[in-house]
Order: sequence, then C-alpha cells, then structure tokens
Amino acid sequence: MTYHSPVKNRVLLTLVLLLLLAGFGLAFVSHAPNRLVSGKGISLASLLNGYSALLLLPAVLLLVCAFLTLYGRNHLGVMLLAEILLTALVWLAGHSALQLAGGDEDSIARTSLGGGFWAGAALCLLIASDAISRFTRNHSLRILLNVQMVVPVVLLLAYGQLAELSLLKEYDNRSDVFNDALWQHLGILFGTLVPAVLIGLPVGLLCHRKPRWRGPVLSVLNIIQTVPSIALFGLLLAPLAGLAKALPWLADHGISGIGLAPAIIALVLYSLLPLVRGVIAGLESVPEAVIESARGMGMNRAQVFFRVQMPIALPVVLTGVRIVAVQTVGMAMVAALIGAGGLGAIMFQGLLSSALDLVLLGVIPAVLMAVVVDSLFKFAVSILETTRR
Repeated sequence: MTYHSPVKNRVLLTLVLLLLLAGFGLAFVSHAPNRLVSGKGISLASLLNGYSALLLLPAVLLLVCAFLTLYGRNHLGVMLLAEILLTALVWLAGHSALQLAGGDEDSIARTSLGGGFWAGAALCLLIASDAISRFTRNHSLRILLNVQMVVPVVLLLAYGQLAELSLLKEYDNRSDVFNDALWQHLGILFGTLVPAVLIGLPVGLLCHRKPRWRGPVLSVLNIIQTVPSIALFGLLLAPLAGLAKALPWLADHGISGIGLAPAIIALVLYSLLPLVRGVIAGLESVPEAVIESARGMGMNRAQVFFRVQMPIALPVVLTGVRIVAVQTVGMAMVAALIGAGGLGAIMFQGLLSSALDLVLLGVIPAVLMAVVVDSLFKFAVSILETTRR
C-alpha cells in the first residue's frame, strides 16, 4: 500500500513553521527608556491586537499552500503572500515603536528590532525566493521579482512609518557621517575594482597563453589569499610609511602607512586570484574549433581575441568580477581599522560603544550593497548568456 503525504511543498512548510516559531518564540522588538540601558523584549503575540491580528492571515494562507499542488503562476501567489507578510511585519515594528514612544517624535526612548523580526523577515524572503525559483528559470526575471520584494518596505520608509525605530533614530543623529561613510565605501569598491581588472585581465591572459606561467602565478596569488586581511594591512603599513617619508610628494597625494592607500592595495591583491582564475576559465571555455574557424576567415590574433574569444568568455569573466566586487564590499569593512573610512567605521564605533543599532547602521547598508552588486552582475551575465543563445 502506497502512502501519499498530504504535504506537497516540504520546503514551504518548513519555512513557514520556522517563521511561526521565530515570531512567537523570540522577542519581536526590544524597548528601552533611553539609549544607555538594555531593552526589554516584547513578543509578537502581545502586539497582535485588533486589526494587527490580520498579520497572521498571510502566514496561515502560506501554511495552507504547503498542502496544495501548485503550478506555474500559482507560485506567484505564494510570493505575493510572503511579500504581504514581510510588509506587515515591517509595518507592525514601526507602528509598535510609535506607540511605545507615546507619539512623541522627540522621545529619547529606543525601540529596536528583535530576533523575532529579523528571523521572520529573512524567512519571508526565503519563501519568496523559493516560490520565484519554482515559477521561472529566467535569471533576469528572478532578479527583478526578488528586487521588487523590498519595494513596499522602501515605501514605508519613505513615508516615515519607521521613523521611531532606534535604527532610524541613529541614522537621523548621524546622517552626515553615514552619507560620507557610504560614499567612502563606494569609493573603496570602485578604487579596488578598476586596478584589479586592469591587472587581472592581462595576467589571466598571460597564464592562458603561456601555461608554464600559470603554476607560479596562481601559487603566489594563493599565498596572498591565505594571509588574513588585518595581517596584510599591517604588512603594508611599514613599507608605505617609509615610502611616504622618503618621497614627500606621495604623502601629499594620500599615500601613507594608514588610510585609503594600504586598504586599496591590499584589496586589489586579494582580488587578483578569483579574477585571474575567472579569465583563465573563461578563455578556456572557448571551443578550439571556433578559434580555428575565425583564423580560417582571415582574422589576426587581436581580432580573434576581441571578436571571438572575449565575447564568448565574457560571462565567465564577469562572474569572476562579481565575486571580487562582493568580496570587496565585505572586506572594506575591516579596512576601517587602518583609517580607510567607509561603513566599517560606523560598525566599529557601534562595537566600541556597545550600541547594537549603530553596528546595524553600518552592517545593513553593506549587506544591501553586496546584494545589489551581486544582482547587477548576475543580471548582466544572464543577459549576455541569453544573447549568446
């Protein structure tokens, strides 16, 4: 006798159950009379009063969907329910903060997002991502559907519905510092990517055309990759400081043992291994028959490279650049320890003052930046691969 399980989507069922456990088992928000004292956790159950209880409706519907056989566009319904639930959780957090502040915009009380909120929001995004992956295999469409998930949250933020949350108050108090740190972080990112690409592409091409160089070059880059970031920053400190002392004009242009220069140099060195490997893998993915056909058509070596090899290898090369870009966004946080600035400076300031919301003010934008950078490169790669087909 064959047993047929009533559960049609075990992934969805697991995620929804985890969401409910996290929502009701962990503090949804934490409230403190001021910034200096520890907050008291407030459960989700105590906040579901009156029409706020409707927040449970999309969660119940998602639970029901786990027992239904869904096809095609039905998965968009699951995504929409997850989006509604995410929006409701964010709204409830902002509304609760406003109520706990007593409607006083100048209140010194602090309402922070708790573990229940963060777990619930992450699980909503996972539910939506799973539904989108079941709906379509098109990478570009997947990216667009995932991105639109945060649009309602951005609208709530724009209309001031979250203004009483401690995280937003920290931003209001440090908006100028935050904006400067954000631009500094972007500067570190682009300041690393440009030289890394300019160095990595020729080195990767050299390793592809002269295989005897591949082993030594990759060995050196592997050794650099194994050095901890803080140690590499320290190793660069003395040589750059000595160089700036010997050549004062370098110091006038910002080259010294601390600051942006050693951070950029270290991050470029870390970027070379994935970039060079990406170039080698991309060029080796070009079929030899295609190259021979191009040569048979009368193309010279440069024409074969730019018109045949590079267009075919570009998706793989861009994947290597994507890895470097995401890696740089994260490692640039540590560069704040040597005075490079960026969002890491805000994070470390929060750690030193034991202010969790200040830490999150530095960490969350960095995470979002990494996600955006990753999505943009994935989108570009998917377009290139679609064009090739």
